[in-house]
Amino acid sequence: MPVFWLSLLIVAVAAVGFVLARGRALAAVDGDRRHLHSLPNYYGWNAALKVLTPAFALLFVWLIVQPIWMNTQIAGALPDTAVSEDSTLALVMSDVRRVADGLDLAVAQGIISETNAAAIEAGATDVRGVLAQAGVALGSDVDPTVLAAAQSYRSLSGVGDAAMTVAVLLLALAGMGWALRQTTAEFRARNVVEQGVRAMLLFAASIAILTTVGIVFSLIFNTVEFFRIYPASDFFGSLTWSPSFGGGSELGIWPLLWGTLYISLIALLVAVPIGLFAAIYLSEYAGSKVRAFAKPTLELLAGIPTIVYGLFALLTVGPLLLSAFGRDGLNWMQAGTAVMTAGLVMGIMLIPFVSSLSDDIINAVPQAMRDGSYGLGATQSETIRQVVIPAALPGIVGAILLAASRAIGETMIVVLGAGAAARLSLNPFEAMTTVTAKIVSQLTGDADFASPEALVAFALGMTLFIITLGLNVLALSIVRKYREQYE
Repeated sequence: MPVFWLSLLIVAVAAVGFVLARGRALAAVDGDRRHLHSLPNYYGWNAALKVLTPAFALLFVWLIVQPIWMNTQIAGALPDTAVSEDSTLALVMSDVRRVADGLDLAVAQGIISETNAAAIEAGATDVRGVLAQAGVALGSDVDPTVLAAAQSYRSLSGVGDAAMTVAVLLLALAGMGWALRQTTAEFRARNVVEQGVRAMLLFAASIAILTTVGIVFSLIFNTVEFFRIYPASDFFGSLTWSPSFGGGSELGIWPLLWGTLYISLIALLVAVPIGLFAAIYLSEYAGSKVRAFAKPTLELLAGIPTIVYGLFALLTVGPLLLSAFGRDGLNWMQAGTAVMTAGLVMGIMLIPFVSSLSDDIINAVPQAMRDGSYGLGATQSETIRQVVIPAALPGIVGAILLAASRAIGETMIVVLGAGAAARLSLNPFEAMTTVTAKIVSQLTGDADFASPEALVAFALGMTLFIITLGLNVLALSIVRKYREQYE
């Protein structure tokens, strides 16, 4: 049974359990709810939670464990000849899953029957034709070994899905039966439900921490594997980035790190003055009507997808800069993709980050400080320059650092606006690339995770993670110090 329909069935069982438990509680006291320990709905929610929580927990664990177990079983059954010299086990398993998914899709679309899919013995060309009709394209003929493994994969998948459906539904029904057995007039349903909700809230609060820990460990393990096969001295000591999946790669990080910092610097030079001046105007000069309109409008920039900014850089800003600084102008620029193009557009994207945070920080400065300045004869501009901005400066610095970490992690604007050249240059009108752009390029397609050319993406990601984490910690510490001082 598909996961969607199985989930709906679990919810339906929970709804039935809610109604039955609520009715059973009322029936236990002949309809007089005053004799119940808790309100009738608490008995219903107790039944619903005892159905939903274990059933969805088992479903979640099953969906994670089953693919891992299936891959292990199929990979262990593959003969040694299935992995050729120019391939790896990961690529072979990718083909197995693709063929199995294609056969499932062909059955769903009625191109072949389930019987034919299970017993297909046609040649490789016919198999490719069936998959092509289903919309699955393969780069090469289907090897008989891969086809047999795909059929075994489908068989195991069918058995696993059926077992999952039965196990999950049985657990849901067992939970409902347990809740109905507990439903008596003396049962403390309210206490149990509140403890269950508290546990769910604690789990939800822990997801962010667990996700961060998972990200860090995944980066660490793959980074260690990369440095095991590629010297760290070459990664941090080389000034050349020249990956080659055929061997002989030079994977120095400094050209990528320089492009990242250079583009981020230009973006901050655009975003910080504009964002800060906008925040000063909105907090100190603008009237309530202007502020009510301008602040949400300015913050709309933060909601625009970064791919739209990338297209804006590629189709609008790049050609404009080329017309001004290219062959028709000062002849400084050879193409529309350059550091300046990506930096300008990224700066526009960062304006709401700087302006919104700075506006909130400036408004948090106590009005008594302004009144004291006015009482000493200072004008409004003098008060802003000499009182408000110095008082808000720690928070503003924190906002700028948060914007910097956002700029360092940007990808789509760089891919479309800055080009793909890894070079060390001071010319802002040349094409360069960043760490994030190369992470994407190194992991695009069927990557062989046993090669340094693919694993280098994790070392790049770990380096970027440490940089942005340091900026975020520094920004939060500055903001915390500011809040302790002025709140």
